[in-house]
Amino acid sequence: MKLALYQGSGTPFDIAANLALLAETAAEAVKQDVNLLLFPELFLTGYNIGDAVKRLAEPWQGRSLQTAAAIAREYGLALLFGYAERDGDAVYNAAALIDADGNLAANYRKAHLFGAEEQRLFTPGKDWRLHTIAGIRVGILICYDVEFPEAVRLLASQGAELVAVPTALMFPYTQIPNVLIPTRALENQVFVAYANRIGVEGNLKYCGLSTIAAPDGTVLAQAGTDEMLLIADIDRTAIAKTRAIFSYLDDRRSDLY
Repeated sequence: MKLALYQGSGTPFDIAANLALLAETAAEAVKQDVNLLLFPELFLTGYNIGDAVKRLAEPWQGRSLQTAAAIAREYGLALLFGYAERDGDAVYNAAALIDADGNLAANYRKAHLFGAEEQRLFTPGKDWRLHTIAGIRVGILICYDVEFPEAVRLLASQGAELVAVPTALMFPYTQIPNVLIPTRALENQVFVAYANRIGVEGNLKYCGLSTIAAPDGTVLAQAGTDEMLLIADIDRTAIAKTRAIFSYLDDRRSDLY
């Protein structure tokens, strides 16, 4: 699989502009034979937009996701991006996975809500999502979720080979992409892809540093703080090779913890 991460700021409050950016980025990615294109957390709406996120929230089968599905179908590549999902009275910080045929393949709702503002605006999710894209079993987390080792370990134990993480990480927390993301990859022998925002949104300054880490903890690619498309090959044979050296999943004592 060839994986691409879009690192950028998008346009807060403007779903139409962000869908246009999604289409533009997909057109660029397909020129480089990308199979899966990953965007940041709450990409369609903006992250730090307060109560407006409730007004902009849409259902899983809503118009914006149908538009994104048409983009995936047109360019023949899978898309994973953050959006605000409305389900009845509840609003979720969610991520939609759309396959290369334009099917709405998986919907993940952020389980670990970060800080008082997220906890005020969103209902926490409680289900894990995996789906196969281009022969790779993909698990989905959102931002703060990946900072809990249990979340990544659960996905790995369920067969995830790549953990894809839309995020909105701000300064000063650069130790997350620099230290924690490679660690999560190594301790579970999976690929981890972490797609972040850049720029300033309200009182938040995002730190970029989008990262793709290999099963041995090697950083395959990392962005700086500029807008860019970060690309890496995901070779599943690296998982078996790494697990032959670091056999954490086989050797863990689940009877003790």
